[in-house]
Order: sequence, then structure tokens, then C-alpha cells
Amino acid sequence: MPQAHPLARVATWAFALCFLSVSGAVTALAAEATGPIDLQLYDRLLAAHTRAVAETVGTRVDYRAISRSAEWRTLSEQTRAARPSEFTGDERLAYWINAYNILTIDLIATHYPVESIRDIGSFFFPVWDKKVATIEGRTLSLGEIEHKILRKMGDPRIHAAIVCASTSCPSLARHAFRAAAIDADLDAAMRRWLASPKKGVAIDRKTGVVHVSAIFDWFEEDFEAGGGPLSTIARFVPPADAAWLRGAGRNARIRYFDYDWTLNALR
Repeated sequence: MPQAHPLARVATWAFALCFLSVSGAVTALAAEATGPIDLQLYDRLLAAHTRAVAETVGTRVDYRAISRSAEWRTLSEQTRAARPSEFTGDERLAYWINAYNILTIDLIATHYPVESIRDIGSFFFPVWDKKVATIEGRTLSLGEIEHKILRKMGDPRIHAAIVCASTSCPSLARHAFRAAAIDADLDAAMRRWLASPKKGVAIDRKTGVVHVSAIFDWFEEDFEAGGGPLSTIARFVPPADAAWLRGAGRNARIRYFDYDWTLNALR
């Protein structure tokens, strides 16, 4: 048989590689849509029912609209029907971050209107102990998801990703967290949170005082492996601030912002 022209062979290989690349992308998208949580649906609902705002809260949520959304009910059911014990490490981490945020929004939407998530609970029975879902036969509260599941995974960046529906919480990400990009997603969440001088970090070099979120006080032990709060923060702030924190400011006094529990509702 006659040999194919070299350029023809190159073109054939190029077409094959392109086909495989497109096929892989389509397969990945299909997996997202048919996985435990339809992440494309979650992205779409976040785009429709949240707003980025130039306020301390960062992201506001339309809980009234969510409470009426059949698609949100589908997403909520998917979250509860998942089998996270069968996931890989990154899949499990991404799932539980998404689950925490979805179930928190679901809880608020069910009780809306409220002025604060804490209004759903009481002094003797705080909202964090309220059961919000049964997953793989285990009935869980938000507190259990945070303390007994997510924190035990050993990545303190989760504190920038899970959102307690309050003004002083890290701003709710307007996209789903994905296993394939979890490291980049968590880094971005840390940078976004710490960029706020009202609830993330504010550095006063003249007085040697660094104001940070009270989250760094409540969960200080989670940041010890990274050298403590200031060393952790230095990884996610602009270079000049990072250099100061690692140099002259390494022994700076830490002060904590007052925590504003006002609901992050779209009004």
C-alpha cells in the first residue's frame, strides 16, 4: 500500500488529540452533572441567587428565592443522598465543603426571615447542634460536619471556604468547590477572605498590631502546623505585607475583629 504523506499523518494525529481532548472535557462535564452533587446546577443556582457586593459581607444570598426554588430542593436532596465514604480524599473534602454551605443555606431558607443564623437556635440549644441532614445513615449538625469531619481532614483553609451565613464570615464563594481544583479553590478562598481589612486582616505597621478574624482565635490550634496565624496569613497576602509579617512583624500583637453575626441576606 502507498505510504501516507507525512503531513497527512501529522494532521491525523492532531485531529485525534483534539478529539480526545474534547471528549475528555465532555466526559468531565457529564460526570459533574451526574455525580453525587450536580456542580453545574449548584454553580447556576449560586449565580442566580447570590450577589457580590462592595460591603464587608462580600456576598449576599437571596434566601427567599431559594426557599421557593424546586431546583434548590433537588440540590439539597442530592447532598443528602451522597455516599462520601466512597470518595477519594479531594472528592471528600470538596463534597463536605459544598455540603456544609448548601445545608447552611438550606437551613436559613427553611427558617427565613431571620436576622441571624443564631436566631434559629437558642442559648441552651445553639443552631450548630441542630440536625440538618442524614447522610449515609448518620444524622448530622453543622457543628458535627465542621468539627468532626472537616477539621479532622487537617487543612485549615477550610475556615475560608465554609460559611456560617454571617457578615463576618468569609464571603460565600459564588461557585462550587471541585475536587480537581480543590487546592487552587482553597488558596483563592483564603486570599479573598484575608483581602478584607474589616473581617480578614488589617496590618498597622506603626503600632505593630495586626487585626485578624476571630476565627484565628477560635481555631488557633488548626493553624499551628503552618506556624501559627501570622505565618499562615503571610502565605495569602500581598508580597509587601507577607515580607513584613515574616520579618519585622513576626512578633506583632494580634487583635481580633468583633464578629458581626448579622445574616448575609440579599435585601
